[in-house]
Amino acid sequence: MTKTSPTPVPLPPPAAAIDLGGRTALVTGGGSGIGRACALALAQAGADVHVVDRDGAAAEAVAETTGGTAHVVDLADAEAVWLLPSEADILVNNAGLQHVAPLTEFPVDRFELIQKVMVTAPFLLMRQVLPHMYERGWGRVVNVSSVHGLRASAYKSAYVAAKHALEGLSKVAAIEGAPHGVTSNCVNPGYVRTPLVEGQVRDQAAAHGISEDEVLSGVMLARSPVKRLLEAEEVAAAVLWLCGPHSGYLTGASLPLDGGWTAG
Repeated sequence: MTKTSPTPVPLPPPAAAIDLGGRTALVTGGGSGIGRACALALAQAGADVHVVDRDGAAAEAVAETTGGTAHVVDLADAEAVWLLPSEADILVNNAGLQHVAPLTEFPVDRFELIQKVMVTAPFLLMRQVLPHMYERGWGRVVNVSSVHGLRASAYKSAYVAAKHALEGLSKVAAIEGAPHGVTSNCVNPGYVRTPLVEGQVRDQAAAHGISEDEVLSGVMLARSPVKRLLEAEEVAAAVLWLCGPHSGYLTGASLPLDGGWTAG
């Protein structure tokens, strides 16, 4: 009996050829920084984008640029989260905030707020959109975590706790979503050139009496072999790749975009 070769599997398109036409994406924190870059990248690939942000003017500006829809929502308000669209094929949980203080002095209300925005809101949004993804047999959940979802730093207890929780939540979604054609992954940036990080640089420079360049090289990037800030567009490119047709076998993963921080 002659053996025949299996039917070759067609090669997937390159990232530049990702077509998300007919897909709907929901991006939190979409008014600026990483979220804005993700909204633009997904829209350029053909997705209809819902831009969620507390800053109404910023959300409206990105929605106008992408041809999408703006939603002015405080993600700490669970009732407001429930009003967001449930028929999303792509969910990008990106919104976040930071507070730096020793554990012994960390404000309890600030800790709780960070968990609401960065853990509870992603949970509520997954709970809301997953039934639609399951019904369609396709979905992509991308959680913008952080290198601090894999490593800890002093004075960032709330942020580190939230990102570690998001990592676990993402893995559960990956396991439960797999039979339905839904993937869930994290991207883990190091320090990204965003308003949040630029504010931290200014604050630390003022607090320590050093230049902003010294803060970058000697403090923020001390553990990163690649001595530069990551650009938001680089993160968005990874998010877009995870939403493409060729990434369906990658789920439950954490993709470090950390300049080698976690390699050491």
